[in-house]
Amino acid sequence: MGMLHYYNYPETEIFVFDEFLICQIREGAEIHPEHNNKLNEVIQKHFSGKNMVYISNRVNSYSVNPLTYVHTEKIPNLLAIAMIPETELMKKNAKFERDFFDKPYEIFDNLSKAIEWAHTIVKNSN
Repeated sequence: MGMLHYYNYPETEIFVFDEFLICQIREGAEIHPEHNNKLNEVIQKHFSGKNMVYISNRVNSYSVNPLTYVHTEKIPNLLAIAMIPETELMKKNAKFERDFFDKPYEIFDNLSKAIEWAHTIVKNSN
């Protein structure tokens, strides 16, 4: 289960694995619906024809336009989102953002639990 690919974009780092990707948004970034275009490109390149989960490792403080999630959920093979907020404020924001995403969306205290959940989601989709 090693990492397959790494992307280093100005606003984010993306780590691609077999059944999921981990995204780490950079400090101070502003995420808007058009960011889904790049995310969808990465997903279709590495997960074409197979389901996957998006894991957000929130180690930095940044802002997200909640309408971004309305567009994110339209990515066809994206089954779910896992959030790992670092602070209570980040957790509060993640709970608010969950209302804009109509697929499974869970909040975790650590990356290991999020990865376990991602494997379960993908396994149950087959």
